[in-house]
Amino acid sequence: MPGPTSGPSQSGKRKRSSSEKRPSKRARSESSESGGEEDSQAQIIMLADEILKSKKNYNSISKLIQILKAEGEEADDAVLAAISLCRVFTSLMVSGDMVKKQTTTEKDAVVIKWLKERYSEYKGGLLLLLGEEGISSTALDLCMRLLKTEGQHLRGQEYSFPTTFLTDMVRVFLDPKSDESAREEFSETYVEEYDDIRFYTLEALEKLLSEVESQAFFNNAVQILTAIESVPESKEELEDFWVPAPKKTSHALYSLTQHKKRAQSAWLALMNLEMDKEQRKSILGLMVKSIAPWFMKPELLMDFLTDSYNSGGSTSLLALSGVFYLLQEKNLDYPSFYRKLYSLLDSEILHSKHRSRFFRLLETFLGSTHLPAVLVASFIKRLSRLTLNAPPAAVVTVVPWIYNILKKHPMCTFMIHRETRSEAAKEMLEKEGMNDPFLMDEEDPMETKAIDSSLWEIVTLQSHYHPNVATLAKIISEQFTKQSYNMEDFLDHSYGSMLEAEYVKDVKKIPVIEFEIPKKIFMKQDASSEIHDRLLMNLWDFS
Repeated sequence: MPGPTSGPSQSGKRKRSSSEKRPSKRARSESSESGGEEDSQAQIIMLADEILKSKKNYNSISKLIQILKAEGEEADDAVLAAISLCRVFTSLMVSGDMVKKQTTTEKDAVVIKWLKERYSEYKGGLLLLLGEEGISSTALDLCMRLLKTEGQHLRGQEYSFPTTFLTDMVRVFLDPKSDESAREEFSETYVEEYDDIRFYTLEALEKLLSEVESQAFFNNAVQILTAIESVPESKEELEDFWVPAPKKTSHALYSLTQHKKRAQSAWLALMNLEMDKEQRKSILGLMVKSIAPWFMKPELLMDFLTDSYNSGGSTSLLALSGVFYLLQEKNLDYPSFYRKLYSLLDSEILHSKHRSRFFRLLETFLGSTHLPAVLVASFIKRLSRLTLNAPPAAVVTVVPWIYNILKKHPMCTFMIHRETRSEAAKEMLEKEGMNDPFLMDEEDPMETKAIDSSLWEIVTLQSHYHPNVATLAKIISEQFTKQSYNMEDFLDHSYGSMLEAEYVKDVKKIPVIEFEIPKKIFMKQDASSEIHDRLLMNLWDFS
């Protein structure tokens, strides 16, 4: 029996002339040069048929592997060789010719050992095809067929999943140079649908991501992990298996805890990689819906979320959702939470693209009636001050938000209605005015003295250049008859939406405009026309 055939390693990439860059098989068959190519493919099929007919032809397996792994080989020949070898090895595994039995002779044992070596060599060549664009989908189908057959027929009577082969497949998918379409197909068709594939894929991800420190695998790992949309809620949901399920009900595949443990380990391995700012943001965006539900120990997320929350800027805003999830759902404690939340109210918050998400959470955080009025007043006052330099779309969000918070915390209404009762104080106020006691630079919301101030900034907004903003700001000066405003009606405004709203309005009163088209703008008017020169002519000399 011949030894292993030589071929390229799995880490290398072969250059093939892909069938996508050549005429189709039918078009080639009509050309005069198609004879040799058809002969080579017919030869591949014939070799496979001969192997299945007699053990004497097992040496042809090496020939097919050589065709599969040969450098510069035509893509169609390599694919056909891969398909033929899959047919051969599947048949051998199903028939039991690759498994030792009690009646197996020493000679047959040598043959079985040789077949297993060739099978491993074939899988190595197949994994190379799995990373090549254009033929990766076919390679994926072959890999999954082998995975199923191997787990069912090559592992003896006891259940044994081919974890090594699946890990090698996942390693290919994590490679940044691998074909994205095959990775997407694997994630959506197999990882999401089959419980055993998901279980051992998560196990493989945890192993592979723990072996590297760079962020090369990050994006591809996220794509595979986020394909798992549904988190199993009970043991009864664990019923879809690609490889026939184990008979023992005590197996880890039937344990919901073990499934969550694998997912938790995979996500932690990913979060331990070096990440740039955008990658960290992507993880934070997935935290509540895709990551946290898998964690049996949510406190393991606390370090990552705390570091992100303390980093400032938009990263802190995105981390806010995750921190709130742990506080609300898992009853974890975050020291000085409101102090850190108050620090996020800076000049950039009302210009951020995450503004709507922030205000949704902020209304929830300050919704409790058990919060001190001094604390709530600091948030109201600071946002009022920030509106003076905010875009109109942000102002129309802040004003109804302040209205809702004032309704929930009546003790803060002193900020919009504080009467000066002393005549001497009134006289001094009219002559000299007053200094705002609010300390804008104070970091502790309990020490800002906002409760002693007023919302004069909102009154100032009643003279805003945008009529919608000016009208909305007047609700603070009117009676609070409305129970609350629905914030969803105000959160998604932008310059574009506000301009579009103005365009569709019916004009009730035609604005006054200069309807006479001037004959001269940059030149002096004729003396006989009795028309005054333009202001530009008086300011600049254009002659």
